[in-house]
Amino acid sequence: MKKSARDGISAAVFLLPYGILYAVFILWPVVFGAYVSLYKWNMMGAEDFVGFTNYVNMFTDGSFWEAMGHTFLFVVITTPIYIVFAFLLALLCNRETIFKRFYRTVYFMPYVLSVSVVSYLAVFMFQPYTGLINTTLHMLGVSGEPFWLANPTLAWIVIMFITMWWTVGFNMVLYVAAMQDIPDELYEAASIDGASRARMTFSVTIPMIKPTTGVIFLLQVIASFKLFAQPYMITSGGPGTATRPIIQYIYETAFKKNNLGYASTMSYALFIVLLIFTLIYQVLSGRKARAEK
Repeated sequence: MKKSARDGISAAVFLLPYGILYAVFILWPVVFGAYVSLYKWNMMGAEDFVGFTNYVNMFTDGSFWEAMGHTFLFVVITTPIYIVFAFLLALLCNRETIFKRFYRTVYFMPYVLSVSVVSYLAVFMFQPYTGLINTTLHMLGVSGEPFWLANPTLAWIVIMFITMWWTVGFNMVLYVAAMQDIPDELYEAASIDGASRARMTFSVTIPMIKPTTGVIFLLQVIASFKLFAQPYMITSGGPGTATRPIIQYIYETAFKKNNLGYASTMSYALFIVLLIFTLIYQVLSGRKARAEK
């Protein structure tokens, strides 16, 4: 018992610094955000208690539902595309060629850039008349002048494309690590049985990296829900509010309209959406794991 108590005290001492930082920078903001959501507050004047009025107003706020719809649209469209593209890049990077390291470096390199740099490149590439994309199209004989950032559909395509270029390297690295853990004996056995490379991909590679795919799926959904900086810097949420995601609307409500109470309310709504999604994913994953056993 004495040894067990000493081990427990030692563990508590080692965990205490992290616990303090976690409580100060994670738990306390969560609690304080719940408190602020019950008030009308602009950070400067006195707090005005309004109860659940902010939550009632949120359900009747058309701008909130529009911004939330934009975020859901981005998540639904981009998540499968980004995962599939990362998988294909990982297959290329995992092949035994002299360019393997070169491919990995090139595909992962955009991920180390800051979002401001990535957004500036997008504006430079897709601006009309002098942008790289339109200049290239003119050189290829394409007539017309696409206004990429002034058309809602084209603006979303730009945001989705530049986000994929920026972030796909992270998912690719996770896939490469998972593929390297697959025993070579499985591929040798499949090759002896006459399986083609495509057959081995679908029958060996994909089933063996299924847990990694689940992790990447969860991380990608959460990251897509946090979309903010790219549309804010590339289109400012425009044209109009056509590309404004929910986090940008929360930011504008808090720091441009000085309504921190309502912004906290919408933040909690987003938190609940992510929490529900995560719980559903965990339940379905647990059921599937038990069924496979």
